[in-house]
Amino acid sequence: MLVANPRAVRAPYPAELKSLMSIERAQESRLWLSPWPELARGATPLYELPDLAAKLNVARISVKDESVRSPLGSFKALGAPIALVRQVLRLHPDLDPAALLTGRHAEMLKDYTVISATDGNHGRGLAAAARSVGCRCVIVLHANVSLEREQAIAVHGARIVRIAGNYDESVEEAARLAAAHGWQVVSDTSYDGYEDIPRDVMQGYATIAAEIVEQTGAVANEAGAFTHVFLQGGVGGLAAGLASYLWEHHGAQRPCFIVVEPRQADCLFQSALQGRAAKATGSVDSVMAGLACGETSPLAWRFLQPGIDAFMTIEDGAAVQAMRVLAAGSGRDIPIVAGESGVAGLAGLLALRRDAAWSQQVGLDECSRVLLISTEGATAPAVYEELVGEPADAVLKRQAAWLAR
Repeated sequence: MLVANPRAVRAPYPAELKSLMSIERAQESRLWLSPWPELARGATPLYELPDLAAKLNVARISVKDESVRSPLGSFKALGAPIALVRQVLRLHPDLDPAALLTGRHAEMLKDYTVISATDGNHGRGLAAAARSVGCRCVIVLHANVSLEREQAIAVHGARIVRIAGNYDESVEEAARLAAAHGWQVVSDTSYDGYEDIPRDVMQGYATIAAEIVEQTGAVANEAGAFTHVFLQGGVGGLAAGLASYLWEHHGAQRPCFIVVEPRQADCLFQSALQGRAAKATGSVDSVMAGLACGETSPLAWRFLQPGIDAFMTIEDGAAVQAMRVLAAGSGRDIPIVAGESGVAGLAGLLALRRDAAWSQQVGLDECSRVLLISTEGATAPAVYEELVGEPADAVLKRQAAWLAR
């Protein structure tokens, strides 16, 4: 399903949004994150896929590969850590922010506890950051989070709490536990009276956009390398973080932004239809575990309502197909390991190019230059192997051979 957003605007980045998230604040976050040992020292790769572009009859397809951002395997390594740093600074403003993630103030913070609900990657990022900072961490997991993802979080020393419900119920349980024990919620979704930390999480994601600007030589207030940018849905945090940065940089010449989410977790699609932050209409259970969210973040929606041009939903099978397309590679296209949530943008692009009316609706044609964000690698290796039909290590071996040619 596709819906054009009638509330999207082509204008300079609004001052009221800039007061919440800005390029200046994003660059500050990059600086504070840079000493963290869990992050790669350089920018993640921006790969070109000329064979796929030719097959889909577009001028260019580029993929930003976030699987190598961190040993944690996803872009979430940019959000929770900077949110934790900023929250500690609210309590102790005299501390050196760049020193927090290196553990210099661990003794002071040993009795401080943070908590969050997660589908996997956010909790893994928060657990790793808490261990580095020196504080305690509790992670609430819902019934559909795999044991493999639970173990990947627990290895960082977090205490795991399991509930029987879905993601949104795990968010409620995390808030209840925090209130009962005096713990601090560090979540990527906002709710009434809770916006500062989700904003910090979203601002951390803007590092991806900053690198794209640098990698493509984009000039401020001019059209950039890409006409269309596909972004994952979820609660809206990633889309808001990247779209806000690129909107501020390009101004009225910003690219067309398209947000993609699972059909059964269509909270952003429903928000576009209703003109307000809304809930999903489906079961929320999706193979795209990181996007299986039932409620739109109201804070993220403040950026998405004026900044996103179209919203679409995809079936789980489309995501699996997209995983296999990236894994296969070709003569000119590098094989890429992309997890089930990481391929939503490509799945959306494939769906659009199969439908001439949809392509026309978003201005997608043979001259279009498309940017995709592969937000995660094989963060659940067994799930990846089951869906793709080969282990991630085999794909990485073929990738290494492709690069060595």
